[in-house]
Formats: sequence, C-alpha cells, structure tokens
Amino acid sequence: MTYFKLKTMAVASAAALLANSASAVEIEYWQYFFDARVAAMETLIENFQEANPDITVKMTHFPYADYRTKVAAAIPAGEGPDVVQLFYGWLNDYVAAELIQPLPADVFPADKIDAEFFPMVQAMKEGDQYWALPTAVRSLALFYNERLMEEAGVEPPTTLDELMTAAKAMTKRDGAGNLTQVGLTAGMTAQDHHWWREGLVRQFGGEPYTDDYKTVNYNSEAGLEALKYYTSLFMGDDAVTSVGFMDEPQAAFKAGRAGMHIDGSFRIGALDDTRGLKWGVTELPANDDGMRSNYSSYWVNAITSKAEGEKYDAAVKFMDYITSDEAMQIWLDTVGELPAKPSVGMTDENANDPVFGPFIRGLEYAHTTKFVDESAQRQQMVEMVERMTLQDMSAEDSLAKAAEAEQKILDDYYNSAN
Repeated sequence: MTYFKLKTMAVASAAALLANSASAVEIEYWQYFFDARVAAMETLIENFQEANPDITVKMTHFPYADYRTKVAAAIPAGEGPDVVQLFYGWLNDYVAAELIQPLPADVFPADKIDAEFFPMVQAMKEGDQYWALPTAVRSLALFYNERLMEEAGVEPPTTLDELMTAAKAMTKRDGAGNLTQVGLTAGMTAQDHHWWREGLVRQFGGEPYTDDYKTVNYNSEAGLEALKYYTSLFMGDDAVTSVGFMDEPQAAFKAGRAGMHIDGSFRIGALDDTRGLKWGVTELPANDDGMRSNYSSYWVNAITSKAEGEKYDAAVKFMDYITSDEAMQIWLDTVGELPAKPSVGMTDENANDPVFGPFIRGLEYAHTTKFVDESAQRQQMVEMVERMTLQDMSAEDSLAKAAEAEQKILDDYYNSAN
C-alpha cells in the first residue's frame, strides 16, 4: 500500500471521527438519590446509549431534601437537567414556574397514552397534551403478620367487615386495659389519609372531589359513613388500634406488634430487611358489594424548558425509552415499583406475584389525588380526627370543618393561579 493511500485513509478516518463527535449530543438527567433508583437508571441509560450511540446521558442525583431547590434554581439559569424526575403532586408548580414543557404530541399522543397506561396517569394531562409520564407507579395494599394471624385463627381479610373481625382477633391488652398489640395500625400522618379519601369515601358511595379535584365533595353522607368506619377502629370500647401506637404505624408493624398495616409498595424493601418478621400482603378489602378502591402515587419524568434543539430531540428519544415496556420491567425488577402500563403489570407473572401482585392488581381501580399542597391537605385529615378524639367533636361537625378548610386551600391556589 502506498504512502499516499495510507495518508488518504488516515485523513478519512480522522474526518469520520470528527463528524461523529460533532453529531454527538449530551443530555442531563436528574433524580433524587435512592440506591435502587440510581441502579435502575444506570441500566436504562446504558441500554439507551447502546441503541443510540450518538446520544450520551449524564445522570445527576441529589439528596431528597435538597432536590426541589436544586431543580428550581438550575433550570431558569439555563443549567441542570434536560429530563427531570418530579413527584406527580409537584406538576402544577413546575408548569406554573415554566420549568418543564409539554411532551410532543407526535411521539406522545394523548389518546395512545390514555389507552396504554393505567388510568391514574391521566392526572398528568391538561387538555389534549401530557406534561409528564412515569416509568413506575405505586399503590396501597394490606400487609399482614402471618404469625399473629395464625395465632388468632384468622385469614387475610377480603372485605371491610372481615378486616374489622380479623383486627379484633389480633388485638391484645394488658391487665389495665392498655393496648399491647394492635390488630391494625392507624394514622392519618401515614397512608391512611389516602385510604380514607380515595378508598373508603368511594366504597361508601361517594366521590371525594369534583371539578377535576378543585371542589371538595366528601362532606356528604358517604364521607360521614367512611369517617365513622375509620374512627371506629380506634374509638370506643371495641377499639382495635390507637393512633400513634409505637409512634409510627410502620414501626409497630415492623416490630411485630401490629397484625395488619396499610402501606404503599415502596414499603416492601424495608420489610424484606426486617429480621424475624414473617409477613404477607393482600389487596385492600372490598365493601359489601365487592367494590374496591385504591390510591396511586408516582414519580414522573418530564422534559425541561432548558432542552432545545438537538438536546430537545435527544430528550424526547430518552423519554420515549424510559416510559417503554422494557424500562418498566427493569424498574420493577430493580426498584420494586410497579409498571405504569397494564401490558407490563398485568402479565401472569407480575399480576400473580405473591408480593407485587396485590399492588399491581390494585392499580386497575386506583385513583390519584390531584394535590395543590399535599402536606396542608393531609393536615386537614389529621385535624379532623384529632377534633373527634381530643375535643369530643361529632363526626358530622369535624368532617364539615375539614371540608371547609381544605376547600379554602384549593380556592386560594386556583384563584392565585388565575
């Protein structure tokens, strides 16, 4: 081979390398730090980059406590993520602050998403466009202590009546009448405000909100019956629990001092690491008519307002992959959070899994509360119960006060947004 030919080939190779480098684009992905989430995203990024060698994805993560502040400061400055993870309840704030942009309809058509994802994801839609989509979702289920159930001679409950019967059988008191073991944990500061709002109110025939969650609707006969059922767990001579027993509901269950506990699928990992605790999980109990209702929450991914040009195009491709069936199965296997699509969640293997299955099946009848301020709205549920237990206020009056106070929170938010 001649010198000139070798030189020509070298020049051509160098030119090709420069062309590939010039066409390559790097985008940044941000999420809060959680070991399993980081590991799952590392796998997804590796898979995506292998299929898209012209795109590099750089992942950055922060402690949860700092996460929202970091995102809010970076994007307006033209820095930070092109694709960002956010809690679904923050969506209104992110849209109002112009931190994210709607997903392109040609890649994410609303009717296709409506058909392919579990229904609660539609909380991310405004009109005919989606702003964000999850890789995984969460739901509630009933954890139970297998040893305490066997000792009491009861089975995992399938109805609300059976829940109360099983809880009574597993409740224990000392000689002075003090609870030493509860049949079911309780506490609106944990997951019970979700169970009451999206579960019990609906099971007693009501709707917790109307007007796309802008109007409180639980100050009704159904809401009252739901509240009376819930508070009967810890009020009266037949109480099967106590709010604040062992400080936190999940702590009582982990310690083997509670027969049952309602919690999210995110609790699975912590219980797996609890030595000596033999537990199972089942779907939330149905009402007398067999009707079930559940609550779902999730973290979503969105394209930020910072992403433009070739970075925007790359971000769209990345969003498309991390909301795919393949990505959802990887996330389930690595993190334990539930697929956002029935095509993944409702496979025989996943839907019938003894641990994940009850949560996944619960997604079919789950609802997502559109919060404007979750902590403030949750506090109204806490105070609703406290007025009854500490001030001896009637259920009717306390329910009405909670509805009035929460409606003010909603009105203040939506009026200021307009």
